[in-house]
Amino acid sequence: MRETLVVGAGIAGLSAAWYLRRAGHTVTVVDPDPGNGASHAAAGMIAAVSEVVHQHDAIRPLMLASAAAYPQFIADLEQTVGHPVSYLPTATLGVGATPGDVAAFRNLSDVQRAAGMTVEQLTVRQARRVEPSLAPGISGAFLVADDHQVNPRTLLGALAEAVYSPTGEGPQGRLVRRQVTGVLRDGDVVTGVHLADGRELQGDATVLCPGMSFPDIDGLPEAQCVRLRPVHGDILRARVKPGRPGLLERTVRGLVDGRPVYLVPRADGEIVIGATEREDGFDGVSLEGVHQLLRDAQILVPGAADLELTEIMARARPGTPDDLPYLGGVPGVDGVIVSTGYSRHGVLLAPLCARLAAVLASGKTPENRGRHDATLLSTTSLERTP
Repeated sequence: MRETLVVGAGIAGLSAAWYLRRAGHTVTVVDPDPGNGASHAAAGMIAAVSEVVHQHDAIRPLMLASAAAYPQFIADLEQTVGHPVSYLPTATLGVGATPGDVAAFRNLSDVQRAAGMTVEQLTVRQARRVEPSLAPGISGAFLVADDHQVNPRTLLGALAEAVYSPTGEGPQGRLVRRQVTGVLRDGDVVTGVHLADGRELQGDATVLCPGMSFPDIDGLPEAQCVRLRPVHGDILRARVKPGRPGLLERTVRGLVDGRPVYLVPRADGEIVIGATEREDGFDGVSLEGVHQLLRDAQILVPGAADLELTEIMARARPGTPDDLPYLGGVPGVDGVIVSTGYSRHGVLLAPLCARLAAVLASGKTPENRGRHDATLLSTTSLERTP
């Protein structure tokens, strides 16, 4: 039975740990503050279509493959834990506040359709029939039926339950609430990790999913090719006041004078409003960012002004030079897999990248799982040229 260590208890780490447990590994997850990093702040949009960006073609196959895997991923997880995990297959609306915003969405829809994706342009009247809370002054909208959402906090809890519960498939996992400071090595083989309290944990394989703390892990000079930058984002959570009707049924992804804003409604009345992107090195919440989100959300959905504001936070997402994640082995080193750099796509890419990380940690080569996996992993390889 393989002993596998997973460093990091965010979406990437816990998803990988669950796949590993199901594959029969004994799994130990190591994190000093599990589930409280970028995954805790994430809105949870499974938006392989809406997240398409001009000239970012390389990540598109990863996004589409992972989005396609999500329904089965959710079904398997719900069967394991015995309860729903707040996955909503509702569509997404792209909403332009101005004619220029609608033109930007239209240009993007050309790229999406060229890639075989389905996007339907709506008139203002059609859009407001779908979502009556939209402002009558919007300029247009686009319906993306295949982009859905999940509540990352509920998903994190369910994954933790699936990993650590004595029931379920494979050996029960465990959690060690400690900081990893470095890896243990026997020559060119990683054999475990050093903890901040001086202890050592041994493992047949180590999967490193630590997000922005990756550079703080010593002992892997061969992984200098992993270059991360913190992309901070301010994000808000609000709630429909008691006794009031729901505000939205679908995710609204908008542009207001070119500024992106989204509103993600939960089944329990919560609405997530986000999210700014800034690389100013500031870990706290930006007052200007919060002001921008509140202003732009109300321009698209005036009823947002009547919500109860329940949370304001900021988190750093791990960005990479080419906006592709790092998933793969470290050149010249055995026994270790790196899985980080997911930026704003961590929730979307979780099913695919967790499965691939588990395959690699099991000592298999990508070719064992087919040419498609090998192609995807070549995109995320640590040895790629940005």
